[in-house]
Amino acid sequence: MSVVYSVDVTVTAPVMDTEVTSRVKDAVLNLFPEAELEERHGELVGEAHSMEEFSELLHEQEILDTARNQFSDGLRGDGFEFALKKQAAFVGVINFAVGNPGELGEITVRVDVRDPGVEAYVDHVAPPTEDGRPIEDR
Repeated sequence: MSVVYSVDVTVTAPVMDTEVTSRVKDAVLNLFPEAELEERHGELVGEAHSMEEFSELLHEQEILDTARNQFSDGLRGDGFEFALKKQAAFVGVINFAVGNPGELGEITVRVDVRDPGVEAYVDHVAPPTEDGRPIEDR
């Protein structure tokens, strides 16, 4: 029996005057292809209800532990937040933004989990590992 997750994923990316909006949109959609994007003054805002493609990229890039650490650092109540580098996202690569923000800004992701809970959802998106491999097969 598979678990059904009830989540809202809000993705926000600034669009600088020197950037082409469609390229920023491509960067977001490379990591969150299911996001429905809306162009606002100076930014793109999208909403999705899944992180399945993002999770697949985490597995492919073998950065599950890094993701879990970032999610843990961004825990807040019923969800978590993290930031991603736009340039890496444009080529379909997950690169968590830490330290000083990039000059083009970062993709900010806020995940609100309603069911079954934050820890369970983090385990689903980025499962615990042993020797770099997921402990349980998905």
